Amino acid sequence: MVEFLVSKLHDVRFMTMLLAAIAASATVYTLVMPLFAGEGLSKRMKAVASERERIRQRERERLNKSEKVSLRQTPKQLVSKVVEDFNLTKWLAQEAARDKLIMAGYRGQAPYITFLFARMVAPITLFVGSVLYVFLIAHMEKPVPVKIGICIGAAYLGLQAPMLFLKNAISKRQLSIKRAFPDALDLLLICIESGMSVEMAFRKVATEIVGQSIALSEEFTLTTAELSYLQDRKVAYENLARRTGLEGVKSVCLALQQAERYGTPLGHSLRVMAQENRDMRMTEAEKKAAALPPKLTVPMILFFLPVLFVVILGPTGIKISEMQ
Repeated sequence: MVEFLVSKLHDVRFMTMLLAAIAASATVYTLVMPLFAGEGLSKRMKAVASERERIRQRERERLNKSEKVSLRQTPKQLVSKVVEDFNLTKWLAQEAARDKLIMAGYRGQAPYITFLFARMVAPITLFVGSVLYVFLIAHMEKPVPVKIGICIGAAYLGLQAPMLFLKNAISKRQLSIKRAFPDALDLLLICIESGMSVEMAFRKVATEIVGQSIALSEEFTLTTAELSYLQDRKVAYENLARRTGLEGVKSVCLALQQAERYGTPLGHSLRVMAQENRDMRMTEAEKKAAALPPKLTVPMILFFLPVLFVVILGPTGIKISEMQ
């Protein structure tokens, strides 16, 4: 059975037919699905309006559960034992990785120990798997140095895989925060101008913004707790900027620190920064829209133009072949 699957995976004709079938199915699905979609726009808008508060309540409960789990999370016994036995905190420890884990939303000692465990296990697993595939399953007709190089490359990929996963999680979290941050600044401005303290404003914005960005709501909740319990409020703002790693959040935290130190009003600064963050968000959207035509050039050359040439020149080719 394994040899049959391997032979099919190496069969160019079979793989071409399989990919063509997948592409045709996706095309048919894309064309047919809009026909089954209803046009009840008013009904959908009513459904969205009725579900809004329910979704917000569900996200609040989810945020509360995630906070409870993350604050009391402990590593598994096997993972902790492996890390302690091999002394991975000495050989693979990285302070930059700890900061990146915090930026990705993984707090505490347990995610750090799990990260060290993954850094050790992933290269070994991929190396062993590549050795079994190259030398025993596939029977590749390649020189031995090439096979060894493939195995070493798989091990290096396994070593970098945890960092790639971490970078992906950080980018997703930062994107969520970046999209919701201008609206959060507007809400923060309204709360402060209404007479609320900074702690109450952060707490109120954290409860209201959870439906748009759970990550930003979590960060504001932690900032509220730090503002309430830390002796130096400047540290709370610095921690918020460090956990997010965004320039817009850093500028806002700097303005809050200056207002805390010199007693300057926050209303004008928050209003200007909210507009700047909104402009930055619009600029990024415009950049992505401007980069779309160059990205579509290669797919058009590879997929659209050959089909177009076949449709245009196909009948002519058929007639010429019949004439001969």
